[in-house]
Amino acid sequence: MNPPPPEPLSLLSSRDPDAVGQWTRLPYRDGPRFDASDLHLHWARLHVGQGLPPPPQGPLAEGWALCHSGDFERAAAVGLAHGPEGLALANQATAIYANYLEPRESVRLALFKQVAERATAQLAADPDHCQALYWQAYALGRYSQGISVARALAQGLGSKVKGALEHLIELRPQHADAHVALAAFHAEVIDKVGSLVGRMTYGVRADTAVSLFELGLQLNPQSASALIEYARGLLMLHGDSRMADATRLYEKAAHLEPADARERLDVELARAGLHD
Repeated sequence: MNPPPPEPLSLLSSRDPDAVGQWTRLPYRDGPRFDASDLHLHWARLHVGQGLPPPPQGPLAEGWALCHSGDFERAAAVGLAHGPEGLALANQATAIYANYLEPRESVRLALFKQVAERATAQLAADPDHCQALYWQAYALGRYSQGISVARALAQGLGSKVKGALEHLIELRPQHADAHVALAAFHAEVIDKVGSLVGRMTYGVRADTAVSLFELGLQLNPQSASALIEYARGLLMLHGDSRMADATRLYEKAAHLEPADARERLDVELARAGLHD
């Protein structure tokens, strides 16, 4: 029996807070905590994968401190209250929350759609907006996984993800997260449609995926998220023949010292993966 389709996303928009409801709280109380006064001391480490400049002192910096401390709901609200200047914060807080903590699949999809729509609107005004390119690709990629990659490819979402990430890498070659996300896209498409169809139809290749993963980790070697994505990518591309390599990547991620709440979630994810 096929599962029921997700609730229509239009019913779960940002203009319908009762449909989304209260966000699930971070389940850890012992993770890194930040406030606006010390955020700038840690900013370079927290954003090494993106190269985002720090915000000026004030309410927006307080919102970023909330985000890195794991209070994603309040952080997203602060970001939205600051208009275009706060969209990077709102999109990051919303996307990270949806990916790691939201238990309701229909709400997860709705939140990813919100992020993608906000980023797309930014790109209509500024096609070279690096943060908008990344969060559009991230949100559409996770949304595609939720509805099935094959279905998303048929809807043309894959080309949007790939195009956004490739354009972002052209603009900012040191964007580690973009390299990892594009690598994961190559691996996921090959896993779903095969290497021949993937190469001829979507321009994806296994060797390109591995090169992008390696470059992403070279740019940000302490990224638990990148290590996990690389491990998953190896298994999608090569199956159990690369299980030992994937396990080593998971073990490295599991032993990292998390810099913020999102990294704490990644480390816990890696630890859980080792026990599966």
